[in-house]
Amino acid sequence: MNVLIRPKMLKGDVIIPPSKSLSHRAIIAASLACGTSVISNVMYSKDIIATIEAMRACGSHIIEQKDSLIITGSEVKRINNIIDANESGSTIRFMIPIALVNSEPITFTGKNNLVKRPLDTYFEIFDKQKIEYTKGDDYLPLTVNGGIKPGEFNIRGDISSQFITGLLYALPLLDGDSIINITTPLESKGYVDLTLDMLKKFGVCIDNNEYKTFYIKGNQKFMPTNYQIEGDFSQSAFFLVAATLGSDITLHAMNPNSHQGDKKILEDIKAFGGKIDFQNDTIKASHTKTCGCTIDFAQSPDLGPALSVLASLSDGTTEFINASRLRIKECDRITCMKDELNKIGANVFEKPDGMTFKGVEFFEGGVVDSHNDHRVAMALAMASTRCKKPLKIINAECVSKSYPNFWEVFESIGGDVEYEK
Repeated sequence: MNVLIRPKMLKGDVIIPPSKSLSHRAIIAASLACGTSVISNVMYSKDIIATIEAMRACGSHIIEQKDSLIITGSEVKRINNIIDANESGSTIRFMIPIALVNSEPITFTGKNNLVKRPLDTYFEIFDKQKIEYTKGDDYLPLTVNGGIKPGEFNIRGDISSQFITGLLYALPLLDGDSIINITTPLESKGYVDLTLDMLKKFGVCIDNNEYKTFYIKGNQKFMPTNYQIEGDFSQSAFFLVAATLGSDITLHAMNPNSHQGDKKILEDIKAFGGKIDFQNDTIKASHTKTCGCTIDFAQSPDLGPALSVLASLSDGTTEFINASRLRIKECDRITCMKDELNKIGANVFEKPDGMTFKGVEFFEGGVVDSHNDHRVAMALAMASTRCKKPLKIINAECVSKSYPNFWEVFESIGGDVEYEK
């Protein structure tokens, strides 16, 4: 599906959807608890459905209601010997060690760019622990024959924190204590904090030594817990950027005390000179003439697409640094955002681990491609508000990966959208 957007400023209230990061973590924790938990404020995006099905494959009983889940967890079993992560990087990287708490053979599959997203960290563990595995020409499909064992794990801190989260969920269930050593400075600390906080809520304790070493007691039990998912700061970024560029949007269902790493969007917009008002659970960004600055993406790579739009329209020069992990998402978000924004009149230059922007006042409009990346599609939608002519986005249905009703919400606040099949 393609969308043709006629440029208009947006106006209205948006209830931000629940955090995808917290949803994955809560569903997994509840599924590992022996007892029944209720997870509320759930949105059934493709990524979340992938994690629900993965936990069912590992023995949990999950009842889907309109916007909540009733989960009766269990020890890790083999109900299904195939786990299909679809396109979800969180699902595949969280589930590999969790599923391997059980030593029976299992195959992990995925679709599109997920099959190429690196899993070398786990292959190194398999080799060290003499766990048999075979893989396809890319990383998936992956078949593993053998269970993970407690011990000492050396993990780089400058790769995806998803590997660390997967181990933090699995290792407490093993019959023995473990240690995770972070061998380089840890990036994406915010995501690790989300994991540690969720584990604590479900009764699992991890000893964190300044993010350098994690000590994990074995034979721990997850305890059933009712949990409500808070609003997603990574999704709020698109609307906050649009508001800073001139739209009048008020966001609701946000937690001012959130541990989400993508809460950094508030600091980043202020770095451009933007203004943010956060009261209770409501955020509002004001229309501001923004200026170039330097933004560090070491802790928040998912903010890259939205902030690329703001940087392109800010006076002067903006530098994105420590952004190499943007290249290993659903697409190479550095090259992709450079190419698509330049098509409509931006001045963007890429570097191996970052981007440089020379600000323009408006975009021209034209035809751009989402590259089947949900965040790219949503970022380009917000770019339309500052286009002189209509903007067509190719493959716009990819928003369903994280925000199934995005286009409906976009229209509800004044977006003028024509759908093309």
